[in-house]
Amino acid sequence: MALHPLTAPSQRRGRLSVRQAVVLGLIQGPTEVLPVSSSGHLVLVPALLDWPYAHLPADVRKAFEVALHTGAGLALLWLLRKDAIEAARDPLGTALLTAPAAAIALGLEDKIEQKASHPSVAARAQIAAGVALAAADYRKRGKGSDPLRRSGELVVGLAQAAALVPGVSRNGATLTAARALGLDPESAARISWRAGLPIIGGATLLKLVRLHQRGLDPDLRRAFAAGAAAAFASTLIASPLLRVRRHRATAAYRIALGACALHRLEWPRG
Repeated sequence: MALHPLTAPSQRRGRLSVRQAVVLGLIQGPTEVLPVSSSGHLVLVPALLDWPYAHLPADVRKAFEVALHTGAGLALLWLLRKDAIEAARDPLGTALLTAPAAAIALGLEDKIEQKASHPSVAARAQIAAGVALAAADYRKRGKGSDPLRRSGELVVGLAQAAALVPGVSRNGATLTAARALGLDPESAARISWRAGLPIIGGATLLKLVRLHQRGLDPDLRRAFAAGAAAAFASTLIASPLLRVRRHRATAAYRIALGACALHRLEWPRG
């Protein structure tokens, strides 16, 4: 069956302006670098601001997320190129860190997105992941730079798979797992990015191929390009945040964001 190009929907159904695309692209960088879930923010921010973007068809929103992740992913691969080389030198460890997330994504990604893409799900995921991150961050200094055992790498890989739910955060899930296994913040951060870079690169390439096969309506191309460029620039600008090793404030922000979002989305308005 031939794929039909994505088309720009009417104002009544939803809309993505260049300005909104740039704003979301600027949010993408810091939320990609910090363990706060960039995908969760792409669900929550438009919903909380009542933008027409929140009413776009799911395939258009998914394609736009691909554009933003492409911009941010290219910037991260450049910033963390030494970590990417290190991951390539240990193919077995990298496979254990990435295979669970890759396998689940290929088999269940569409079903997970259909059931978990509602803003209230992302809000609850932010709260739960924030609590887990705070608990992990309060651990005493662990075993430092000692490498994880293969079983530990597999645990981190399984944790990364949970990030398919918007609001969980790939970086946050892997950081939490690594800290729970006893690694100190520095070592946990390194293993988190080592686990994430192949997933970021592979998912970006796969989704770009799918987007190319489907095609894109000309009316959306400017917004997609602007969002991707903003995501690339904001990721580079946010690069100092890669050195953050303690995430108590980050966890508190996630819990507060999730609670405020639930209040805004679900409580009756008087």
